[in-house]
Amino acid sequence: MAHVADYKKEIVKKFERLIEEYPVVGAINMENLPTPQLQKMREQLRSKVVILMGKRRLIKIAIENSKEKKKGIEKLEEYLVGMPALLFSKENPFTLAKIIQKNKSSAPAKAGQTAPKDIEVKAGPTSFSPGPIISELGSIGLKTVIENGKIAIKEDTVVVKKGETIDAKTASILTRLGIEPMEIGLDLVAVYEDGEIIVKDVLMIDEKEYLNKIYTAANDAYRLSIGIAYPTKDNIEQLIKNAFIDAKTIALEQNIISDAVINELLAKASAQGNAVKEAAKYEPEATQPVEEKKEEPKAEEKNSEEAPQAEKEKTEDTKEKVKEEQKAEEKKEEAKKEEPKKEVQKEEVQQDKKEKAEVPEPEEKEKEEKPAEEKKQETEEKDNAPKAEEAKKGIKEEQKVEVKEKEEKPPGRIKEMDKKAVEQRVEEIMKAAGRKS
Repeated sequence: MAHVADYKKEIVKKFERLIEEYPVVGAINMENLPTPQLQKMREQLRSKVVILMGKRRLIKIAIENSKEKKKGIEKLEEYLVGMPALLFSKENPFTLAKIIQKNKSSAPAKAGQTAPKDIEVKAGPTSFSPGPIISELGSIGLKTVIENGKIAIKEDTVVVKKGETIDAKTASILTRLGIEPMEIGLDLVAVYEDGEIIVKDVLMIDEKEYLNKIYTAANDAYRLSIGIAYPTKDNIEQLIKNAFIDAKTIALEQNIISDAVINELLAKASAQGNAVKEAAKYEPEATQPVEEKKEEPKAEEKNSEEAPQAEKEKTEDTKEKVKEEQKAEEKKEEAKKEEPKKEVQKEEVQQDKKEKAEVPEPEEKEKEEKPAEEKKQETEEKDNAPKAEEAKKGIKEEQKVEVKEKEEKPPGRIKEMDKKAVEQRVEEIMKAAGRKS
């Protein structure tokens, strides 16, 4: 059995201890990494990452010895490429990859280096003048044209694919074109965590692209939920709007009257009517609508002007009727007042006749005395005449007062005089006249 140096055993034990201690173990390739750059990386990652370099064989021995304690760690052996080293950390693998990627810098390609990715030359102008350089560019597959006295690359071209070795001619032309395809920094190849291996392509996530994918997925899910009418708090408003639009469309198609579509239905009916009119070539008389439009406002104006006149005429008619009714009532009352006077006169005439019939024929002396008595009666009547006229005047004045009261009172409320009161008043006047006589 070959003798193994003690320092090698110590290196293996150190790898085993770190593998057991840290949950995240990464395989990195330190090929073509300058020493100053490595030292700078170690300083930046010292608090988060432990980097341990060693020969590939010693790293594999340490991984084999640790596979019983960490299941699946042996899968990391196939990712030990170039100048391998192990990276130990407690950070999330994706966060770790992002930190390492930020600390990388670009560098020109050298002959013999392996392309880390497809090296592409973009179309566009160059600083080269026409000459032998045209053939050199053509030797690596670049198509050129002359524009404004300078060489221009006609189209985008991949000159070295990922994983291929860069030759001296290609490296020289890339350097002259100012293309730096190489990256200086830690090359994280794969990471072990919880029995799984996460490779470089998965770890190196473009954040912008990742966010765009999330946005796209969210939009697709939103459209799908709208399409199948699956309600959520994010799409409920849009679903209600779509339902309203669909209901409105059905109402318009089936001519269902509602507040939401009444204007559209009227416009639709108007358009259909115009279409029928055009199809029938119907031309209404031009004068009729103009006359109708002019007559309507005039009639309204006349009605508005005649309305107050009609009201005035009505009020005047009612006043005249009231006056006529008042006059008629006054005539009736005068007639009623004259009736008792006539009756009194009739009664007096009848009494005179009775007295004449009862009195015997006087003798000649009495005949001579009669003219004297008649003369006395005539004088008495003359004396009583002014008194009777005063009584008549008093009655007329009372009637005038009553007429005035009737005029002041509203129509329909005029009170008729009591007949008995009138008769009593007449009797009182006549008795007073008789007593004085």
